[in-house]
Amino acid sequence: MDETAPLLTETTLRDALRDVLDPELGYNIVDLGLVYGIGIEGGLVDVTMTMTTPGCPAQDYILGGVERRLTDEPGVKGVFVTVVWTPEWSPRRMSPDAKAYFRIREDQERPRSMIPVARFHLPCVSVP
Repeated sequence: MDETAPLLTETTLRDALRDVLDPELGYNIVDLGLVYGIGIEGGLVDVTMTMTTPGCPAQDYILGGVERRLTDEPGVKGVFVTVVWTPEWSPRRMSPDAKAYFRIREDQERPRSMIPVARFHLPCVSVP
């Protein structure tokens, strides 16, 4: 084992993923509750996550951000991301800070509205 290789932990990688924002909501994917799990084996990182809705137009943008951000971490040799739809995402998965930011009460299942802080246009490309 290389003594100079940094120790990769779920905590350090989860903290790194706080740099990845959902472009429609302008908030990080960890505190939004989109990241369900992170596995690490020999420098290979396996992320299990979801999107706020199936067919999310920002999915490719977010997945690219996950891969780029984790690849920048010392010791990461590869990143694999699996998007799952169960369990379904809900605001209950958000961190207390994210709930406060979006003014979601603990007893509120769905927000009345989640107004994005920033909105980006991501062009849809059809593949022949």
